[in-house]
Amino acid sequence: MRNDCTSNVCENIECCSSETICLPKTALKRLVVIGGGFAGLELVKKLKNKHIQVVLIDKNNFHQFQPLLYQVATSGLEPDSIAFPLRKQIAGYKNVSFRLTEVLQIKPEENTIYTSKGLITYDYLVLATGTATNFFGLKSVQKNSLGLKDIRDSLNIRHMMLQNLEQATITCDEVEKEALTNFVIVGGGPAGIEMAGALAEFCKYVIPKDYPEFSVSIMKIYLIEASNKILGVMSNKASSQSLKYLKKLDVNVLLNEAVIDYDGNIVKTKSGKEIHAKNLIWAAGVKGQFPDGIDKKNIVRGNRLKVNQNLKIEGFNNIYAIGDVSAMITDKTPKGHPQVAQPAIQQGKYLAENFLKIINEKPIKPFKYIDKGSLATVGKRRAVADLGKLKFTGYFAWLLWSFVHLMSISGFKNKLLVGLNWTISYFSYDKSNRLIIRKFKNN
Repeated sequence: MRNDCTSNVCENIECCSSETICLPKTALKRLVVIGGGFAGLELVKKLKNKHIQVVLIDKNNFHQFQPLLYQVATSGLEPDSIAFPLRKQIAGYKNVSFRLTEVLQIKPEENTIYTSKGLITYDYLVLATGTATNFFGLKSVQKNSLGLKDIRDSLNIRHMMLQNLEQATITCDEVEKEALTNFVIVGGGPAGIEMAGALAEFCKYVIPKDYPEFSVSIMKIYLIEASNKILGVMSNKASSQSLKYLKKLDVNVLLNEAVIDYDGNIVKTKSGKEIHAKNLIWAAGVKGQFPDGIDKKNIVRGNRLKVNQNLKIEGFNNIYAIGDVSAMITDKTPKGHPQVAQPAIQQGKYLAENFLKIINEKPIKPFKYIDKGSLATVGKRRAVADLGKLKFTGYFAWLLWSFVHLMSISGFKNKLLVGLNWTISYFSYDKSNRLIIRKFKNN
């Protein structure tokens, strides 16, 4: 039985010292999973009540459904609609423990994790730590803009938007009013175009009702993309149709353009363009995030961890990486798998099956990703879909997008809340969550 303790507060609890995080005593092998995102949570779910001790670590006590963060940001959904408590998820999992703490360092030679609350030892370690916003070294942009990676970002965007609109009703300075009501989104991937579409509908349907003092054209939305097309990861049909949808919604799409500076008031681009805006949302890229302790030789493009075909980090016998932070480099995937939910979920399931095979001394097979297609929406009733050779757009694509996302949300209550919000919004185009709960101030 694993027990290095000198004293116990409970006969079933391992509590070695003040420097060690208490965990249940066990004779089983211990698997520590860092990160409760799509990959980590799927791994834990598939190991429910299996013959292995699982410890899930996360700096948040909830799992968040990131594909709908933009709807929280634009007042379409409340944050608790797309967040689910991790402890509620693992309730009834007899072999799983959750610990709320931030991992600071890994010491592979000691099989030990050092956290802000103490240390934890492991037999197997899985890094499912996901990504952070990548500002590509643009310090002024990082300081003055907002990313869109978690619930807090979404609420910051919402409060920034509503506060600036309120300030615009007060000021008599036309230059300031223009900056307060201009919105710049950087990045033409799914997150960027979905945010642009939602903001455009907010402008079209909410502004006339809530702000009658404004003209219809007061709120201008710019989408800036450095390449020559939006939705570069999807088909040309999806890209061109999304561009048409955005233009119909009066979004100013700037292709082959890059932001080089932003002081909180003026966005400067590579071509010399300047846009007065106090609202800049950065959706132009991500980079892997993980604690110290992994050799730099294992880090590849995008700050991701290079793994073999069994998702094991090269050079280690018992440390794995899954989800957005991992990169399995092959001839078919020279840049690694896409950093979206489906690869993460499939990797979580695969690795759970592998651990059960390892425990039972059975052979394992390499990971193979099954691409189920890509979806993106541009406002209500408009979406694009790439499902293998089948590519379509419009209302049916939007219905499919809605169904897939609704079914992917954790918890029946959350599905019900989101479905109800969407149904009301479908008929009324109203966004009922326009509350400034706390004052937003950028650091």
